[in-house]
Amino acid sequence: MSTAVQTEVSGGIGKRSLGQRLIGTNTFWIALVLLALIAVFTVLAPNEFATVFTFQTLLIETSVLLVLSVGMTFVIITSGIDLSVGSVLIFAGMVCGKTMEALSGGNASAAGWGVITVGLVAAVLAGTAWGLINGFLIAVAKIPPLIVTLGSMGAALGAAYLLNGGSDVRSVPTTLNRTLGYGTSFGGVPNLVLVAAVITLIGAWLLHTTRFGRYTYAVGSNAEAARRAGIGVTAHLLKVYLLTGFLAGVAGFLSLAYYASTTITAHTNDNLNAIAATVMGGTSLFGGVGSVLGTVIGVFIPAVLKKGFNITHVQDFWQMIAVGAVLVAAVWFDQRRRRARNSR
Repeated sequence: MSTAVQTEVSGGIGKRSLGQRLIGTNTFWIALVLLALIAVFTVLAPNEFATVFTFQTLLIETSVLLVLSVGMTFVIITSGIDLSVGSVLIFAGMVCGKTMEALSGGNASAAGWGVITVGLVAAVLAGTAWGLINGFLIAVAKIPPLIVTLGSMGAALGAAYLLNGGSDVRSVPTTLNRTLGYGTSFGGVPNLVLVAAVITLIGAWLLHTTRFGRYTYAVGSNAEAARRAGIGVTAHLLKVYLLTGFLAGVAGFLSLAYYASTTITAHTNDNLNAIAATVMGGTSLFGGVGSVLGTVIGVFIPAVLKKGFNITHVQDFWQMIAVGAVLVAAVWFDQRRRRARNSR
């Protein structure tokens, strides 16, 4: 990797102490915001908010979005965007549901793990296919990511509606719903949360410890410098969008397991929620900066606000205002940090 790329990625990290680096990151401040929210709602409703059930529910409700957001982290670090993940999730869930129905003679409720496994493969392949389309148009055809994913967002959603005549698939294996959707392990930890946690840890490992992760940062920091350093930028971008599509397919399967239905209308804003969570977690819209840990924190802020407002009987509209304020503040902080770094 060239000196220019290394300098951009590190941002002069070696010249600052650990404390200075920690305080200078978006992740540090957004973590303080999350802790402050938890503390406030705990004080306001200690017997309702600060309970095992509440936090267990929070973890379950954020699991699917977290899987989407892990993929979004890679995309935004490359200075890209993916508006289609919510629609791809819906499409993958629909393909999974229709596949299991077809293998079960139209009623998948009593289907076993053989049918469920085939459904999982179908969902993953469906999501990966959309990732391949997005990646090809962005990396090879050089069409801006905003335009490509805006188009695929509508196309994937339309295709999902066509697959079942505009209706949800509601015939889902009871075994899947009871085991993955609502099942628990290790003394009460939801299986859905365990799967999301494993995927998140793998995503963190991939981003922070492998060549793939280093290339992701390099491409987002300066694509031309990365190309001159010998990185195959086109191939790497294609892989990143493939990964995002793959994770959207997995998220579609997890959603189907939890809701026992494709619930099309429940996921129409997942793309924006994933982008907001990723950016709130400190991933820069300008590329080259971000972390999976920050994304995890960013996912929980809207969830904590929603849960806290519901418990304290505050209108949900305030949640949208609060999330919008935090999002704008995160972007402002990122711009301020970039200007300070560039002025050195």
